[in-house]
Amino acid sequence: MNDNDMLLWDETLFKDLEVLEPDYLPDYFPHRDTQLNTLRFALRPALRGMRPVNCLLVGPPGTGKTSAVMKVFREIEAHTKNVVAVKINCQIDSTRFAVVSRIYKKMFGISPPTSGVAFRKLFETIVDSLISSEKVLLVALDDLNYLCYEGHANEVMYSLLRAHEQFPGVRVGVIGILNDASDLYKLDARVNSVFLPEEISFSHYEYSEILDILGDRAKYGFYPRVVPEEVLKLVVSYVERTGDLRVGIDLLKRSGLNAEFRGSRTVSAADVDKAYESSKILHLCRGINILSDSEKTLLELVAKTGEIQAGELYKNFHELTELGYTRFYGMVNKLQSLNYMDADFSGKGQRGRTRIIKPRFEAEDILKCIEKK
Repeated sequence: MNDNDMLLWDETLFKDLEVLEPDYLPDYFPHRDTQLNTLRFALRPALRGMRPVNCLLVGPPGTGKTSAVMKVFREIEAHTKNVVAVKINCQIDSTRFAVVSRIYKKMFGISPPTSGVAFRKLFETIVDSLISSEKVLLVALDDLNYLCYEGHANEVMYSLLRAHEQFPGVRVGVIGILNDASDLYKLDARVNSVFLPEEISFSHYEYSEILDILGDRAKYGFYPRVVPEEVLKLVVSYVERTGDLRVGIDLLKRSGLNAEFRGSRTVSAADVDKAYESSKILHLCRGINILSDSEKTLLELVAKTGEIQAGELYKNFHELTELGYTRFYGMVNKLQSLNYMDADFSGKGQRGRTRIIKPRFEAEDILKCIEKK
């Protein structure tokens, strides 16, 4: 490397580091037009002061679900002052009081007292304000499955969805965001009878779509010619392993920081490889962390055995959890869709329907993440 290839001490490769943050919401939001338009259409009644159609956004991590909601919320807020749009992270706010406190803060600009105030009083304050101001409330429950795991989903959903029965004139819409619709099996009939969501599916991005999106982030996040095309394609190949676009965005940033540390004016393949080695366990653990205990148990069994027939795996799983085959089968499909394991038919056995199940990540890495639960 000659002197012209070296960064000066006060120079940087990054034109806008904010663009390379996973929660950055870009103006360019491609390959999700169908989902965005379906969501816009469902929420359109709120712009006319009516209760919108409830929605359920379903798909693997890093496929644009939360970003789609935030983009539509931003559009709504720019168009009207008569809609209160709140996105709640249910990993953090996983109780009924925490959810309503987040709504209260959005509406009034301050957090309610953490003690000495009953849920009912807090909720009535919110509802009275909505009715008197003739505003519609939109609540997006991100990682809704956490409310299910903690046992608070029914009370949260019931309070929001049936508020109009107790408080005539209030208008509330709920958007659920989660990885797998089967997580909603814990919702009881009185909630399901009023939720009735428009289900919007988010599948993994294709290779060309990942390349397009990350190419746009690199264009606006770095100065010209910092990330060569072949290096960008290497980042995309790593994203394909996980299916999580956030991995690619994080890899771009980490790779750029590695190049800066070397004093280089360009990001190399070695910078990407080093970044992936240091970050892959973090991304894997983040995904495993949101699985239910039963799903972690199943994944742990697969990691420990390496490769196993579905029938034998079910026998071992049932002995540990006492769960039936239907739940087991659903979990296998979910963990396969999340790219944690392969579950392919072998062509052997009765009518060639024997499934061979094996992990897609290093067993050691999977077990480290599960141990951290």
